[in-house]
Amino acid sequence: MRRTVNTYCLACHNDFLQEADLSLQSVDFSRPGEFADELERVVRKLRAHMMPPEGMPRPPFEMYEVMTSWLESELDAAWAAAPNPGRVTPLHRMNRYEYNNTINELLGIDVDVMELLPGDPTADGSFDNIAASLPFTTAHMERYMSVARQVTRLAVGLPPAGPTSTTYEIPLYMSQDWRQNDDMPFGSRGGVSAEHYFPVDGDYRISVQLETNYQDYIKGLGWEQMLEIRLDGRLLERFSVGGDAPGIPAPLSFTGTGESGSVDWEQYMLYGAGEGLEVVAPVTAGPHVVTASYVRQQVDEEGVPQPNQGGRLLANDEVYLDYQKVHAIEIGGPYGNPSANADLKEPNADSPSRAHIFSCYPGSRAEELACASEILSTMARRAYRRPVDSGDTDLLLGFFSEGREQGGSFDAGIQFALEYLLSDPEFLVRSYEQPAQADSVHELSDLELASRLSYFLWSSAPDEELLRLAEAGSLSDQNVYAQQARRLLADRRAIETLVEDFAAQWLNLRRLDEVVIDTVIFPEYDVSLIEAFGRETSMFIADSLRNDASILDLLGADYTFVNERLARHYGIDGVYGSRFRKAQIPDTGKRGGLLGNGALLAVTSYPGRTSPVLRGKWLLDNLLGTPPAPPPPNVPVLAEAGGVAPESIRERLAQHSVDPVCSSCHVIIDPLGFALENFDVIGAWRDFDEAGNPVDPNGTYPGGVEFSGFADLRDWMLDRPDQFAHTVTEKLMTYALGRRVEHYDQPVIRRIVREAAEQDYRWSAIVLGIVRSEPFRMSRANEETPLAAAN
Repeated sequence: MRRTVNTYCLACHNDFLQEADLSLQSVDFSRPGEFADELERVVRKLRAHMMPPEGMPRPPFEMYEVMTSWLESELDAAWAAAPNPGRVTPLHRMNRYEYNNTINELLGIDVDVMELLPGDPTADGSFDNIAASLPFTTAHMERYMSVARQVTRLAVGLPPAGPTSTTYEIPLYMSQDWRQNDDMPFGSRGGVSAEHYFPVDGDYRISVQLETNYQDYIKGLGWEQMLEIRLDGRLLERFSVGGDAPGIPAPLSFTGTGESGSVDWEQYMLYGAGEGLEVVAPVTAGPHVVTASYVRQQVDEEGVPQPNQGGRLLANDEVYLDYQKVHAIEIGGPYGNPSANADLKEPNADSPSRAHIFSCYPGSRAEELACASEILSTMARRAYRRPVDSGDTDLLLGFFSEGREQGGSFDAGIQFALEYLLSDPEFLVRSYEQPAQADSVHELSDLELASRLSYFLWSSAPDEELLRLAEAGSLSDQNVYAQQARRLLADRRAIETLVEDFAAQWLNLRRLDEVVIDTVIFPEYDVSLIEAFGRETSMFIADSLRNDASILDLLGADYTFVNERLARHYGIDGVYGSRFRKAQIPDTGKRGGLLGNGALLAVTSYPGRTSPVLRGKWLLDNLLGTPPAPPPPNVPVLAEAGGVAPESIRERLAQHSVDPVCSSCHVIIDPLGFALENFDVIGAWRDFDEAGNPVDPNGTYPGGVEFSGFADLRDWMLDRPDQFAHTVTEKLMTYALGRRVEHYDQPVIRRIVREAAEQDYRWSAIVLGIVRSEPFRMSRANEETPLAAAN
């Protein structure tokens, strides 16, 4: 090994040059465990054939496998002789997603408070649950206290200080031609649906705002259209809107002055036609679905051609742009006197949250303290994720008494105590005990392990069963522990967490909201397409998790999830309506798996053109696990194509590839990105690029691997399943541990991947491998713990 390293590596990685801050000159290969940090970096580069760089002598192809296999074997043996599980960060604050889930579970409500809390930073662009990157500032504390007051009043059922209102808007460019989602009634078109939590029984006003143009005039008033407001599917009110004006576009038929504000223009445009679209209705406390949508109708069933107003000639039943559209729905209230109810209530007759919180209810003032003690000790045990003692209960009872006195009711006292509970740092922060012996390895306690397991798979606190087993010390039994891990993984909350939080960050899906598309170049784009992309990816990954499929299906699946809009975009026939359903891909040579996923292709493109560099780097970072080095400073931006015969993206990238400073990375990045060039900015298959040049998806990856497009790249990745499995495991372990994966974690990851291979790389094999692993169940104390320092 020393001879090989001297021949191919030492020219750059010596003590003098130390390229990439790495020197192999002093590494003793007879004692690899002592140089694990350096050698794990070598393994990662060799696995991807990223080193030596282009232009330098390279070993034979077969030598790469020999070298990496030997190094991995030696490093794994060295770790097994002296296991190092890494350190658990002693204090781990909840992020916004975890806080939102935890308070909903704890209080029995269904609200979204994430926008009310400060944003959480990500560690190196990975995940926002990394303990070392989560600050706990005064601003955080103030927000937590404010949110705690709002949600506890909501959960207990105390009326707001006054009527409040919440507005749910539709993105400006979203298509409203079809039934928007499953909450809408059949035969509806467009509109908005909102699952709204009503704090108390009372009268609420639901009002609808229609979309207007830049002059604030409502679109599509040329014919009568029916707008419906519904509560949980029940019709509250139906409005007739429009029908008295000639319609849009007005300039073709309007004969008045056309001055904004003039009487003739205001009358023509039916200014104010959108007023009065509201209904006041009694609503019971708790979550309800409110919808506002149109009854779907066509302009004219005969298909009579319309006058050409630009673009192709449309028939009447194809004209959607002149339809009215809903812009937003506003829910306000409660109105009247919702606090007129008696002070003492039977909780089971109230909202779900009250039934969840009030395990008892006093029949008299004399019974209040005992009942409050029962309620608050139960809630504190769940919130603190441990048994509570008399000191915990007494503190909460003090807040209860103060709230009882100030608010004048038993409910007010409970709310005030819960408000304190949800802003207590012991609730907001998961703490891990640090042993007295410095640098020692120890098992996490059962209670610590229960919280770590539930926040990994549910992003929420342990439920009653898991907490009870932890209190009894039963999680130390590996069979019980594995059974609980399987139970949590099978729960819908695990699928929601792993899709909405883990996968959304791993695959950069959170960037979908930031995608900007040049609609001049891509006129078929609208916001509903991007939303369909996100829904497709979420349902695709959720289906894989739910069926405990092989993670390799993420690459090689011959199916996806589409509605009519997305199916038409992908060229899949036989799909009608807005409902998403599983559909076979007709040509797997042109689509299938994550590589052909519209969401991932859109977030790795520029507004007006694709980017082989962004796509290639995304593949290396997120699917192949071999991120390239950051670009050198002052690299010029690629000039946009111009002239009579625009250069192709391949020709423009050549300016970077010939630069020796850039070529070492671009020789790895570019072939991967070129293989996906048949997909345009919004993921549609194409044979010509934006400039009209024939697409050239061919490329040669280091080591002589040749790609001739999407299918070749996918098949090459499927032929190397351990690399993709290693990347998924590494990403999932980072998320599970709440810390960066370090060099000493790599032997454990390789072991998990080897064991998962025996089960076809199923999700359960990888997840169970992680939760059973030493880094998840154990921790190494700091080199000098606080207790050791004190001595």
